[in-house]
Amino acid sequence: MHEFPLQLRWEGSTASEFSRDAVVSTAGKHDIAVSSAGPYGGTETRWNPEDLFGASLSTCHMLTFLALAKKVRLDVRGYEDHVTVAIDTVDKVTRVTKVRLAPTIRVAPGTDAAKVREMFEKAHKYCFIGQSITAEVLMEPAIEEVSTSR
Repeated sequence: MHEFPLQLRWEGSTASEFSRDAVVSTAGKHDIAVSSAGPYGGTETRWNPEDLFGASLSTCHMLTFLALAKKVRLDVRGYEDHVTVAIDTVDKVTRVTKVRLAPTIRVAPGTDAAKVREMFEKAHKYCFIGQSITAEVLMEPAIEEVSTSR
């Protein structure tokens, strides 16, 4: 088992309107300025839980995909994901209901696009973040051949 400790710090007063701004930190890494999303009274220029949720899933999925691609000898040369996190209220509970992963995956010329897509879809099965959530995950990769690494 691995554990990943972090600290969340907030200061203020809830006696009246309060700041949603806080800081997440852990030893040896840059702090992350967080808040709630703008529609919920937060600061738009800070990362919010919805952003971090999407970033967590997208990063885990990408790293899992790259490991699978290496294992089956696919030459992936670039990966740029465009993630959308959807929040909805279901049975009076607001939750993340859907996450769309829509990366552009750049591969070497002659790479089998069907195999790339297969490994991308298989990555969801092995991504521990993906396996830890109940939201629907839509996977919509675009595959492009490129002649050089970027």
